[in-house]
Amino acid sequence: MKRIEKPPMDPQLRSRIDELIKFKGGGHNEAEVADIIDNALKILTDVKDTGDVRVIQTALRELRYAFRIFAPYASKRKVTIFGSARTGPAKPEYQQAVEFGRKISAAGFMVITGAGPGIMQAGHEGAGPENSFGANIRLPWEQGANPVIAEDKKLITFKYFFTRKLIFIRHSDAIALFPGGFGTMDEGYEALTLMQTGKSQLMPLVLVDKPGGTYWKTWDKHIREHLLRGGLISADDLNLYQITDQADEAVKIISRFYRNFDSTRFVRERFIIRMRNAPSETALAALNEDFADLLLDGKIAIVKPAPEEVEDNDRLELARIAFSFNRRDYGRLRQMIDVINAF
Repeated sequence: MKRIEKPPMDPQLRSRIDELIKFKGGGHNEAEVADIIDNALKILTDVKDTGDVRVIQTALRELRYAFRIFAPYASKRKVTIFGSARTGPAKPEYQQAVEFGRKISAAGFMVITGAGPGIMQAGHEGAGPENSFGANIRLPWEQGANPVIAEDKKLITFKYFFTRKLIFIRHSDAIALFPGGFGTMDEGYEALTLMQTGKSQLMPLVLVDKPGGTYWKTWDKHIREHLLRGGLISADDLNLYQITDQADEAVKIISRFYRNFDSTRFVRERFIIRMRNAPSETALAALNEDFADLLLDGKIAIVKPAPEEVEDNDRLELARIAFSFNRRDYGRLRQMIDVINAF
């Protein structure tokens, strides 16, 4: 895929922007910040409507603040919990979410929720405020933050759903969906779409029901009878989610995903998978045989960190395999990760 080169910045403008950055004392990612300033100045001529400009202004402010809040916890994996705000403490789904929050934090993960009542509060109760983030949303009827996270510095309040949803996905290493309404469905489908299209890292997506519940089994039946049978998704897309009605099993699914696998990254046309333990020669041969359909050409090979990874100091201590991925079959890629975790 050919990269589209952006035109160079006017040298005089670049010099003035560099002076402004220097005046502010400099800092991280100065070239990228210069580009943001350049684009902000283009709004003066390109965007006339004040409401449109305020969307850009607010989105930038919200994202900058949220990234700053999450930054000190970058080294710790996080699980986002979605579910109904209307689920009361007496409901078994609520108790299941409390149990899951407690057990997933004990397994070393932090918890992110939408900071409201119901399942969101249950997840925070289980994990405790010290292991919790809240991503609240301002609504016309004012959804207040639940009492567990309300006074915590890790609470962020958003105006826009799209910035809030970006933060959920950007900082999640796994997602647990409990029964919920339109919002829960929206967040679940978006997570599936982003993984299916390669727009987010692959991660465990666990649909957690109350013990003996059928909420997600009914949902899965709809997926299979209408989307799969109608040819609207592929059979491999079903690998992108798992269903359980046990909190212990949900924790196990998420923890197992990171038993050996760490992360992925594209470097030019190569797709790189980082892991704790490299495959043996026999295991590598089996990967090439079993997952040849994922390759555009060549073979899956053990590699050293790419120069771009070295420049970014990106997981250099880990083992790596790389191959020319077709950028299409992410459900199959999810199966490959399960095999990698069995090394």
